[in-house]
Amino acid sequence: MFTWVNKEQGGRNKEGDMFQTVTEGLQSLYTKKLLPLEETYLFHDFHSPALEEADFQSKPMVLLVGQYSTGKTTFIRYLLEQDFPGMRIGPEPTTDGFIAVMYNDNEGVVPGNALVVDPKKPFRKLNSFGNSFLNRFICSQMPNQVLQSISIIDTPGILSGEKQRISRGYDFSEVLRWFGERVDRIILLFDAHKLDISDEFSEAIRAFRGQDDKIRVVLNKADQVDTQQLMRVYGALMWSLGKVINTPEVVRVYLGSFWAKPLQNAENRRLFEAETQDLFRDIQGLPRNAALRKLNDLIKRARLAKVHAYIISYLKKEMPSLFGKEKKKEELIAHLPEIYQILQREHHISPGDFPNVIKMQEQLQHYDFSKFPSMKVKLIESVDRMLSTKISYLMNMIREEESKQPPQMVKGGAFEDSSDGPFGHGYGEGVSAGADTEDWIVSRDKHRYDEIFYTLMPVNGRVTGINAKKEMMNSRLPNTVLGKIWKLADCDKDGMLDDEEFALAQHLIKIKLEGFELPIELPNHLVPPSHRKNPTADILYNHQED
Repeated sequence: MFTWVNKEQGGRNKEGDMFQTVTEGLQSLYTKKLLPLEETYLFHDFHSPALEEADFQSKPMVLLVGQYSTGKTTFIRYLLEQDFPGMRIGPEPTTDGFIAVMYNDNEGVVPGNALVVDPKKPFRKLNSFGNSFLNRFICSQMPNQVLQSISIIDTPGILSGEKQRISRGYDFSEVLRWFGERVDRIILLFDAHKLDISDEFSEAIRAFRGQDDKIRVVLNKADQVDTQQLMRVYGALMWSLGKVINTPEVVRVYLGSFWAKPLQNAENRRLFEAETQDLFRDIQGLPRNAALRKLNDLIKRARLAKVHAYIISYLKKEMPSLFGKEKKKEELIAHLPEIYQILQREHHISPGDFPNVIKMQEQLQHYDFSKFPSMKVKLIESVDRMLSTKISYLMNMIREEESKQPPQMVKGGAFEDSSDGPFGHGYGEGVSAGADTEDWIVSRDKHRYDEIFYTLMPVNGRVTGINAKKEMMNSRLPNTVLGKIWKLADCDKDGMLDDEEFALAQHLIKIKLEGFELPIELPNHLVPPSHRKNPTADILYNHQED
């Protein structure tokens, strides 16, 4: 349990609030501090519905978005390592609705209309999108170890063309925006053979504006092209994404083939395995960072709510009391960009905190500005105090709990740890090569290293550091790396290398040039035979001493 209890004040903080968990603290701050501001200035009508208890209590969620036949449903099947109810896989657009894959002891499907009235599920506010959406929304429940830690949202395959966008019967981008504000990770899937970003896909990606830190990109089916084609595909994908995701940072792209079938081109197998491990580590860390993510989302929501309050109260202030209201309303809407700039200067607000000006102008057309509330300073000050003081208390709670409990990780399915077996990532490669063999692995190439060793004019079977340096510099590795190799290879620390130590240094150089990392300490199986301790001799020596 998270603990933030001041014993001297009877379990309460300085302002009398008592939070036993971070989740409880977030929910309490939202209800008491932020929700009154949102309700006063119609925040829920303009931006996002009010948060409920289930939004704070829910498990981390992963949202999969992509065009049809990019492998979204197969990706979920790959993670779970079993089929889930309602799953359909095929080259045609098979998934025609949203599927929330969640944990339950009993396997089954819950339809959308029943799902949005369940107070234990974080989907109640989706009711506002109507029956056209709810008829295409289900919850697939099943007992699976992966789903004990996270929930996964599968989405319809995105098509191109105006006809498909209209025929959905609901606002697809708004649904994605709703999910984007609440999920912990957004994964955009691309097919190596279909890199075009359709109009609807571009609109869907733009719906995640402000959620850039949650977005990851997966280039799936990368084994179906060779290395040269993969380089071109990767470059084309980055170019296409750069036109849609307007951020100076480069979005993280994972390459791989996420299904349990043989690779068609195995020449990039090591790359795909490394990329898969990176993606898995990112997903596995979601439960550990869930509280921090909810805290971050609450801060973003509070900043937007403050800006919205400034906009609404400014429009109210500028309205005439009697005549010319409609004309003034049209004038204010037309000059909304200039109003944004005025509020930026007056309240020292960053331009990135303001809502989209075009969308805001469209929404304001339907409201009577004279009925907007005036500025209520106390509500703003209450939110400011929350951001400046109480949020820091919750941050301390998170750090305290992390130090007391082992980190939560996603387990089971494809995340099951296989590092102990021969199929673990990196097993038998780089430094670990030769760990399970009886012979010294360096001896396989020692005859070549010996030829180089004897050209360096060894004295009493050893080469000096100066002579060894000249040969090691031929590798063109940085001095910092070569210095580390020297320390690892000089087993007796005499500042010189014998033939075995020199061979070890050349072996470590080879490992580094092949792209593997060097060890912090030399593993036992790489220690030269003449520098290893003799257990039998140690036993005899200790016996004689006794």
